[in-house]
Amino acid sequence: MMAALPSHISQNPATYKQATTETTRITHQAKTRVILIVNEEKPLIWSFGLYMWTLLYLLVVGLVIYLILTRRRGQQGGWIAASVFVNGTVLIAEVDEDYVCATMDWGPPGGTTSLLDLDLNNVILQNAVEAFSPLKIRMGGTLQDNVVYQTTVDVEQQKPCSHFVPNQQHMFQFDQGCLPLSRWDQLNDFFNRTGALVTFGLNALAGRSINSLGTAVGDWNFTNAKSLMRYTVDKGYKILGWELGNELSGNGIGTRIPASQYALGVSALQSLVDDIYNGFDTKPLVIAPGGFFDATWFAEFVGSAIESVQVITHHIYNLGQGTDNHIEDKILNPSYLNGEARVFSLLQGIINNSKSSAVAWVGEAGGAAQGGRNHVTNAFLMNFWYLDQLGMAASYNTKTFCRQTLIGEHYGLLNTSSFLPNPDYYSALLWHQLMGTRVLSTTPYGTNELRAYAHCSKQSQGFALLFLNLDRGQEVRVSLSTENGMITSQQSKNNGHGSKFSEQTRR
Repeated sequence: MMAALPSHISQNPATYKQATTETTRITHQAKTRVILIVNEEKPLIWSFGLYMWTLLYLLVVGLVIYLILTRRRGQQGGWIAASVFVNGTVLIAEVDEDYVCATMDWGPPGGTTSLLDLDLNNVILQNAVEAFSPLKIRMGGTLQDNVVYQTTVDVEQQKPCSHFVPNQQHMFQFDQGCLPLSRWDQLNDFFNRTGALVTFGLNALAGRSINSLGTAVGDWNFTNAKSLMRYTVDKGYKILGWELGNELSGNGIGTRIPASQYALGVSALQSLVDDIYNGFDTKPLVIAPGGFFDATWFAEFVGSAIESVQVITHHIYNLGQGTDNHIEDKILNPSYLNGEARVFSLLQGIINNSKSSAVAWVGEAGGAAQGGRNHVTNAFLMNFWYLDQLGMAASYNTKTFCRQTLIGEHYGLLNTSSFLPNPDYYSALLWHQLMGTRVLSTTPYGTNELRAYAHCSKQSQGFALLFLNLDRGQEVRVSLSTENGMITSQQSKNNGHGSKFSEQTRR
């Protein structure tokens, strides 16, 4: 929107300064955009006289009083005035082009959504993955360290390759399961058809035993893993990365592996990759440990595996258990959401201090553990947690963020029965389409309930914005400014409780 200028000003551009702000209302009921053009003139000549300068002074004072009263009326009337400053000249982080990632899990066994059971010919599933072009997929999960891989010799000798069988006495509540080579072929055919980029989690407990303290001891036996990796190369299947272990860091889930011992396993995996992919222009990434962050454990591990690991992964379930009746309140609590920033910051500090070239990924993030909570973690409300964590992780230079799951349990991006997208699927796709790799310095003011993130735009010049209003009862009107104050075009939509993507073009 342009505003006509007085002729004596427009004829002399050097005599005025133009500031532009965009005000957007984020609300349940209304959608409003107002563009304010304020022209602040410098004195042209002093021949205005005392009368003219007094009049000008009174006009300015009146405008200031009006703005103050308007702000107060807005707060009393149910809306909050806030502002967001985006500095397009300050790059604070950079993420992967395929930052958005989803997981495919081994569980729940015997269902319809596990790696062994999922209908890979479902058209909705195929279209959902193809829409990202590409979607990064991480194969793994709790039962990952309880899997053996069928070999070509097993096939020739017709040895059984059994599914997971329930066993409450076992550490993972299931006896060891087996991945048939025929299923591995089907999975890779699906990934090839949909253009997915995939990582695969290997069993890190192979060859190890559990001592009386519940700690896994001994060296990693990589014989079975080597067979699967060799078969994968021989078949021409493309793997972005091989990950070792799942949630065995720190205190672990079920059991744990000491950091120094874990690093030895990762070193062995790196040697396997170098050997099996010898002569390849690009080799798969070595990824670890895929567990919950423990500062002491991670610091020792990164320092010991500095020559072997390229990606450091950690998991996020900061909403607690899916049975928690307060998950909804946590999702909309800015103080609670801010807690994960400490983990992102500490992990980046550990990586930077080690002088390692490794990068950080969120390897698995479902928000609420134990399958999530029905009608919450698979509903629209979960968008606020998911989008906020995507934005926060990116601002700390996290290169990839893997959502638990693509499909499965109550936190999947797709419905477990119909395969139709849950609300978070659309948020993931919008992020992938709009938010570029470069993260910009973004500062909100006025209320803690407003979350704001900005990236260079993925599809055009300028930048893409994400606003989240966490307040249940009040709308927020946001004044947007940049380092030069010039917003020349805009797109703004409010949705439901108060989330919005927007693209802005700067000149």
